[in-house]
Amino acid sequence: MTGKVEFSYEEPVFVISVAAKVLGLRTQTLRYYESLGLLSPGRTEGNQRVYSNSDIDRVRRIRNLTDDLGLNLAGAEVVMNLLEKIEDLENQLNKTLQENLRLKDLLSS
Repeated sequence: MTGKVEFSYEEPVFVISVAAKVLGLRTQTLRYYESLGLLSPGRTEGNQRVYSNSDIDRVRRIRNLTDDLGLNLAGAEVVMNLLEKIEDLENQLNKTLQENLRLKDLLSS
C-alpha cells in the first residue's frame, strides 16, 4: 500500500537549489536574504539549508514588495515584520474572543 506523504506548511523540505529554482532566483540571493535576517531556513544535520513552503511564500512576498512596489530590502523587512505582528495580534484577538464566548456560556448556565 502506497501512502501519500504529507508535509507541514512549516516543515523544511526543499534544499536551497530546489527552492531557488521554484522561485526563479539564484542560490546566492537566498543566502543574501538569510544574511540580512529576512529568512531563517532550517538546517540538516550536515548544516545544509532547507526551506519550507512558508519560506517560499515569504520570499515571494519579499520579491513582490521589492519588484512590484519598489521597496528596498530594508523597507520590505519592516513591512514583513509588521505583517507578522498583525497576524500575531489577530491570533491573540481570536483567542480572547473565544475565551470571552466560553465565559459568557459559563455565566449563562
